[in-house]
Amino acid sequence: MPSHSTSPARAHGLQCGDLEPGPSNLITDVAGVTVGHHTLQEGDFRTGFTAILPHAGNLFLEKLPAGADVINGFGKSAGLVQVEELGTLETPILLTNTFGVGTGINALIRRELSINPDIDRSGGTVNPVVMECNDGYLSDINAMVLNEADAFAALQAASSDFEQGSVGAGTGISAFGFKGGIGSASRVIAFDRGEFTLGALVQANFGKPGDLTLPDGRKPRPSEGAQTLERGSVIIVLATDVPLESRQLKRIARRAAAGLGRLGAYYGNGSGDIALAFSTAQRIPHFTDGDFIARDVLREDGIDVLFKAAAETTQEAVLNAMIASPQMHGFKGRSRPSLADWLNAGKA
Repeated sequence: MPSHSTSPARAHGLQCGDLEPGPSNLITDVAGVTVGHHTLQEGDFRTGFTAILPHAGNLFLEKLPAGADVINGFGKSAGLVQVEELGTLETPILLTNTFGVGTGINALIRRELSINPDIDRSGGTVNPVVMECNDGYLSDINAMVLNEADAFAALQAASSDFEQGSVGAGTGISAFGFKGGIGSASRVIAFDRGEFTLGALVQANFGKPGDLTLPDGRKPRPSEGAQTLERGSVIIVLATDVPLESRQLKRIARRAAAGLGRLGAYYGNGSGDIALAFSTAQRIPHFTDGDFIARDVLREDGIDVLFKAAAETTQEAVLNAMIASPQMHGFKGRSRPSLADWLNAGKA
């Protein structure tokens, strides 16, 4: 696994906040979390799936507490209504393009039916969580080229080590007029029981050209292919091993917006900006013998450091997504420049 000192943003001297990163500076620093990609980059297509598996067990039978916050709701995600109502996550999370959401839903349902054949007979229905960004600038999104096998490939590829940048669901997306993508970061937090971790993974497809603000105050402006309006999306997934309940996780998810604001985003009318947070600390059984289950949660007055970590990891994950993404040419000859090229040119 790479050291956090070689993460894309830190390799360019860009540090977001002062909390210490985890050993890999990835969401998978939270033990048990894995990430996989399936990338389609050929012809007019720049798209794919990214899968986040919160733990390696049977997630439907051993759910995790979760909470979501809709920063701006111009999006077509699936599964968030039940997460909001019940406060649990019971499938892996798939990220894809806007027109791939239905395919992702079907893939997750088929996966859970293969593992839990009694779903909707004795176990109740399953709530697949799929979130999206529109990659139609660089990819022919109207072709609806992604299929269930592509989603399964991302799920099967999941591991603790994964690529950032123009991969999976980040293949064809843009940020602040530059090439966007998938990025990740983590922070280590100390409580009286020891050290814990919070990690973020983002699908960064948002921001108006010229609005990006780096941690050192510079404001990069792309030289080509820039949109004029804030029309995009960003999906933020936060994972932690701190014992929390769903209401607390929703509060932490809301603080991801602070990381977007540090970058210069203002959540424009046409942007779908959504954050989802889950905790791996305690699994919630689908079936129980008794009427009550015991839960262990953080005291409310200890939560501020997690708010800070959510903001820092979101900010850094977006920068990692952009810096790890090379310049890309795509559909109809369109292109997006690389933020790494701008940084390497030493621009002020």
